[in-house]
Amino acid sequence: MANKNKRLANRVARHERVRQKISGTTSVPRLSVYKSNSHIYAQIIDDETGKTLATSSSLDKDFNLSNTKNIEAAKAVGESIAKKAIDAGIKDVVFDRGGYIYHGKVKELADAAREAGLNF
Repeated sequence: MANKNKRLANRVARHERVRQKISGTTSVPRLSVYKSNSHIYAQIIDDETGKTLATSSSLDKDFNLSNTKNIEAAKAVGESIAKKAIDAGIKDVVFDRGGYIYHGKVKELADAAREAGLNF
């Protein structure tokens, strides 16, 4: 139990360090990733106004996913957030990995978003 709490505290500390350096603007918003044990979430955020411009998660019913916590779910979320961003007129974003290692689900989400047309 102590290791789990320490891992979470370390991730939060990494995320706070990264957030001191990157911020989403109106012209280049921030693509934020969060993953839980069951799902993966992505948001495009304008930090200047404090508004979420687009959001997508593995909870969305239109994906028809049998498993919401694997790499295929991350790819679907990445493609979906990119399509929603492009529909909202957003082409460039700053990627915020949320303190997670850029590996596995986070990497696949980013790659799928890039393939669907986002630049970061």
